[in-house]
Amino acid sequence: MTALTAASGSAHAAILGVGAYRPRRVVPNSEVVDAIDSSDEWIQQRSGIKTRRFAEDDETVPMMSVAASKQALDAAGIAADQVDCIIVATVSHLMQTPSAASLIAHELGTTAAAFDISAACAGFCHGVSLAADMVRAGSSRHVLVVGVERLSDITSPTDRGTAFIFADGAGAVVVGPSDVPGIGPVVWGSDGEHYDYIRQNHDWRDVIASDDPQMPHLIMEGSAVFRWAAFEMAKVAQEALDRAGITADQLDVFVPHQANNRITDTMARSMKLPDTVRIARDIVDAGNTSAASVPLALERMMAEGEARSGDTALLIAFGAGLAYAAQVVTVP
Repeated sequence: MTALTAASGSAHAAILGVGAYRPRRVVPNSEVVDAIDSSDEWIQQRSGIKTRRFAEDDETVPMMSVAASKQALDAAGIAADQVDCIIVATVSHLMQTPSAASLIAHELGTTAAAFDISAACAGFCHGVSLAADMVRAGSSRHVLVVGVERLSDITSPTDRGTAFIFADGAGAVVVGPSDVPGIGPVVWGSDGEHYDYIRQNHDWRDVIASDDPQMPHLIMEGSAVFRWAAFEMAKVAQEALDRAGITADQLDVFVPHQANNRITDTMARSMKLPDTVRIARDIVDAGNTSAASVPLALERMMAEGEARSGDTALLIAFGAGLAYAAQVVTVP
């Protein structure tokens, strides 16, 4: 048998740069309350959200992704032609094929491998894990990971359970080689028994066959999702700390998926996070941006000085599927 040459990668991987794009249009609670017979006070008490961003016509999934990616590349000091692979996490690129990633690669000026993944709100953390493995295995030296959503396209403005929650935006990171571990072991999985807790309301085949076709939109079993996320994800977060070999009091920053401030608070209490840990609260101004939520929140914390280079940060995301992923990373 002829022996093959195996790829050889870096001993370790790390996040080298972070970028973000936030749509121009700021939408306060006052713009959504009438259609769902609600109030600003109710929305803030239930979720913590005060405003969110909705993309305008020119702020497409690829456009927002390219803008965030350019920031991440600049921060990492990496040119686009040095990227070997682009992974885009999204559920709101409404062209099923070709991938958003291939167009993003072209617009960045690279012929890198490019593909989309669909893990909903957990997609970005899935992408970071894939990228770290690729760098260590040697299939890529630099990987661009993008989390991007235009959830306003697939959210019903009259759905009381979702209309005030979902929003738009893009975040990106460059993952590359490192002399020391910068991305800890991933803890990921899916609770498919409850896959229908967050879902598209209609199959496209049913929509096409309907006498009055309407764009499918997201629906959610809010109370069930809250119970699952608030308590089960605290266990996943703790396991990510354990696998990374650190304790809660060694953590500097906690960046959970920006689903709901009450979920974040419950997780922090369950994990017994000390007051010294700085916690992302991007949801207040950005809403729930699904796959974009974690990188957007991390970028804001870095921009505002709440997350500093060299800090140890725990990332965790969870959503439809019910998919989840968590890892400890070093802030670039």
